[in-house]
Amino acid sequence: MRFDERFIDELKARLRPSDVIGRTVKLKRQGREYVGLSPFSKEKSPSFFVNDDKGFFHDFSSGKHGDIISFLQETERLSFVEAVQRLAGEAGMQLPAEDPKEAERERKRAGLSDWMDLAQKWFTANLRRTPGKAAREYLDKRGLPEDQWERFGLGYAPNDREGLKQALVQRGAKPAELVEAGLLISPESGGQPYDRFRDRLMFPILDARGRIVSFGGRAMNPDDRAKYLNGPESPLFHKGATLYGLPEARRILGAESKNDQAIIVVEGYMDVIACQRAGLPAVAPMGTALTEEQMERLWRVSHEPILCFDGDAAGLRAAYRAIERSLPLLKPGRSFRFALLGAGQDPDDILRDKGAPALRQALAETYGFAEVLFRREQDLEPLDTPERKAGFKARLRNTASAIQDKDLAEQYRRDLFDRFDALFPRSPQRAPWAPGQGKRGFGPPPKLGQTAEGAQAMQSLFRAIEPVPAALAHGAIDDPERMDDHLEEIAAHGFGDKGLDGLAQELVRLRLSGHSLDSAALRRHLAQSGHDALVREVEKAAAKSGAPFLAANAPLAEARVRWSQAFDASTRVAALEDALAHARDVPGQDEAFRRLKAERDALRRAIKAGTIWEDSAGT
Repeated sequence: MRFDERFIDELKARLRPSDVIGRTVKLKRQGREYVGLSPFSKEKSPSFFVNDDKGFFHDFSSGKHGDIISFLQETERLSFVEAVQRLAGEAGMQLPAEDPKEAERERKRAGLSDWMDLAQKWFTANLRRTPGKAAREYLDKRGLPEDQWERFGLGYAPNDREGLKQALVQRGAKPAELVEAGLLISPESGGQPYDRFRDRLMFPILDARGRIVSFGGRAMNPDDRAKYLNGPESPLFHKGATLYGLPEARRILGAESKNDQAIIVVEGYMDVIACQRAGLPAVAPMGTALTEEQMERLWRVSHEPILCFDGDAAGLRAAYRAIERSLPLLKPGRSFRFALLGAGQDPDDILRDKGAPALRQALAETYGFAEVLFRREQDLEPLDTPERKAGFKARLRNTASAIQDKDLAEQYRRDLFDRFDALFPRSPQRAPWAPGQGKRGFGPPPKLGQTAEGAQAMQSLFRAIEPVPAALAHGAIDDPERMDDHLEEIAAHGFGDKGLDGLAQELVRLRLSGHSLDSAALRRHLAQSGHDALVREVEKAAAKSGAPFLAANAPLAEARVRWSQAFDASTRVAALEDALAHARDVPGQDEAFRRLKAERDALRRAIKAGTIWEDSAGT
């Protein structure tokens, strides 16, 4: 008989581990946990802990760890099915009816699972053979010692089109089964299936019960188009429901049961491994943003999981996407915290450079959900006018109302408004108006251009904007997604025209805010935030550029590629300027200086003449 995970989760939710285990072990409450003598070994001092909140027991004397099902299996020698049947009777749950079709599917899954286990052994063996030399050197460079390879099941897929296929077929596998399991690829045009993973460091992906359901592979060839490759959806593997590293993270949580440690979500395989080596219970999604199903799994383990992101632009975008997706699902006792690492740093870097204590400290410094949510809305636009402040407050109200739990939504509304009031405290009463002054004592407003800000605005509005930078800015406004791979460069260098720097910074800020504005919504926002006249000037200048990606009939994919190529060529001028500044006074670098200067001047001429489009098309 097979029980789906929803049935098992409902069963665990109905029974408290301390009640089930307390019938066998005399337990005494100790803070948030229960403690007793080990049922697995003879001891005089209690080292057996039960945690109802986390649903685990952990025995320090024997190292055994598990839930109420595995406890019955261990202590009463029951099978998994027998233990579930016993507990279902206690919980008043009716066992699911035997479904012949489901039984057949389960038999099929069991067969595929056997091939996954054999594939894992084959990958593991190859890591230590001659073909695995580059993978071994990579692991050494990443600071992962050989005694840790087995713990994480690491292996290597040789650069052989049919190596795994032949090995498993010799053991009785049918190629069609291996295609279904995601180990082989069947060409759409026909022909024989071939190995999916080639010349890759291999990571086994386990389900919640510790069974191998797929693999992830890290390319050893730096020119490979896909740096990381996961197996496809299969009868065993559903990406949106799986978290890499979950079984080991649960074991760490059980072993650290005396600490109130939350599960941590990081962004990649090596980051999970780094955290787990440091004693931190970490998992990672399958290369995509967290799904609702993955969030539900996290909340079953921790009330407030920690989402860890790099502190760079991409990391903030990922954090804001997680907020957007999880906001409606929040409930009392079910939220997230955020750890934002330094820009360009990830857990694996910190572990290698500074050690486990530094990594634990970095991930202990977290921000609450409401705090990051407030920051997201605050950074959407400058808050320098009453209208923008009112818009900010309206966004906070709408954000709180997205929470489906009404009581929690009200608490968030109050919290966000309190933060708003602290950010904008009420101003002291101003002196009454007197003759000779402007209204309310401020004096008459200066004319445009009399202030430094006004002079800068006039300069940017009325001086000529170069056509190529204008075309790049126009293309970004037309299709904001094309900026996503270049946000850091745009933030640093703009579009190559100083007059567009303010507009560039506003566009970057909007993309980092997590709000997905299409071109029409973006234009409305720019008009409301004072950029309307500048956008019109941009459009006029861009019309003179001849930029192919602005053509109305240009295919979207091609337009994005051409825009990126042109942007890269344009920003290369800034890089060349930096290189020239460093090479100018270096002895013996005269030839290099002349070569860099010639390239910079050629690019400048191409940009000014508009021939950059021909140059970028062949880049």
